[in-house]
Amino acid sequence: MLKYSDDDIRKMSKITCKIAADYLGISPMAVSYGMRNERLPIGFAIHNKDRYTDSWSYNIISERLIAYKHGKITEVQVEGIEKNLGRIIEEFKTMKDDLSFLLRGKED
Repeated sequence: MLKYSDDDIRKMSKITCKIAADYLGISPMAVSYGMRNERLPIGFAIHNKDRYTDSWSYNIISERLIAYKHGKITEVQVEGIEKNLGRIIEEFKTMKDDLSFLLRGKED
C-alpha cells in the first residue's frame, strides 16, 4: 500500500479508487461501494448503463478526499452542499428556459 500525502493528492489530475483507498487505508472495493451507495462523500459515482454496457465511473475530488480523511467533512455537510447546488442548477435551467422563450418571441 502506497502512502500519499495531502500535497500528493492535491497535485493529481485524476484520483482513482485505488489511490483513494491507499490514501484512506481501506480497500479499493470499499471506496467504490461507499461511493456507489452515497456513504463515502469524496466525490461522485456515476452509473453508466445502456444496451451494451453496465459500468461505473468515479470522480473523486481531492479536497473532499483530504477533508474526509481528516474528519472535516460529514455526510450531512455534503448533502447540504449538493442540495444547494441542485437548487442553483434548477434556477439556472429556469432562467435559460425563460431566456429561450423571450428570444423566440423576438424572432416572431
